[in-house]
Amino acid sequence: MKYWRVITGVALSLVLTACKSPTPPDGVSPITNFDATRYLGKWYEVARLENRFERGLEQVTATYGERNDGGLSVLNRGYDQSKGQWKESEGKAYFTEASTTASLKVSFFGPFYGGYNVIALDDNYQYALVSGPNRDYLWILSRTPTIPDSIKQHYLNIARELKFPVDQLLWIAH
Repeated sequence: MKYWRVITGVALSLVLTACKSPTPPDGVSPITNFDATRYLGKWYEVARLENRFERGLEQVTATYGERNDGGLSVLNRGYDQSKGQWKESEGKAYFTEASTTASLKVSFFGPFYGGYNVIALDDNYQYALVSGPNRDYLWILSRTPTIPDSIKQHYLNIARELKFPVDQLLWIAH
């Protein structure tokens, strides 16, 4: 009987944590006046802070589409050179605020969501700087496999000012 209460308590805690809307890291603000329709399509991961979901992957892309339920579909794809194969992960994303604020919760695993915050984006929707729910997650994305050095330096400066560990960024081979 005692174990049943512990198991129930742990399960309830996990459910409540999983349903909580992820927020950006302290001091980091998602962009406003965001147009999700212009963000849809394929993005190349130019740089990232290494994370367990993408460890060892090269040629990483993320493709966003519309879902019938008002959310976004997410297809992440990368090449695992050590295994000689492509890995794909399908997920879904939903805005945590108005759809004009680039703060989303993304799930690849059932009810478990993580934060996805676009914190810099050029006017033409060609380059994006994205953070997760804390400073352990950061991506530089582009519509092409490479970005101009001026954009790279601009996004690095923004991330550095926001206290992300930019010296730990991994630059992705395409």
